[in-house]
Amino acid sequence: MKRLTGVATLVAAGAAAVAVVVVMSDGPPGKADPNDPRQVAFGKSIYEANCASCHGSRLEGQPDWRTRKPDGRLPAPPHDAEGHTWHHPDGDLFGIIKKGIAAYAPPGYESDMPAFGGTLSDEEIWATLSYIKSNWPAKTRTEQQRRTEAVRK
Repeated sequence: MKRLTGVATLVAAGAAAVAVVVVMSDGPPGKADPNDPRQVAFGKSIYEANCASCHGSRLEGQPDWRTRKPDGRLPAPPHDAEGHTWHHPDGDLFGIIKKGIAAYAPPGYESDMPAFGGTLSDEEIWATLSYIKSNWPAKTRTEQQRRTEAVRK
């Protein structure tokens, strides 16, 4: 009986630890790995079909992306190293793609960025991020990874 109680306690502690990791993580399970050729290639195809029309086929963003358009919205920013995408941890980037920028912006902020949660699977979102990150210089990737890990701590 004592042994069963010990096992039950161990199982409960393990389940609690898993719950804490899930709640405290910066996004759903998954990872954007810019060093995984399969994930990068898959992400490139997703990016080309869903993102390139606004963010550019070379991740260059729309012209004058820092200047508001007449409707008050900002043009689509670049996702290359010249933009600010790499300033954000993976969980935020995942969430912006899945939920749209409104979930992360101040109240009332308007954007042309749609939520892709109803269009792309989690795997497709992670692959898209993998492709984007694969285009950054090593120094930029390292800094963005540091920011991602800082949020996880």
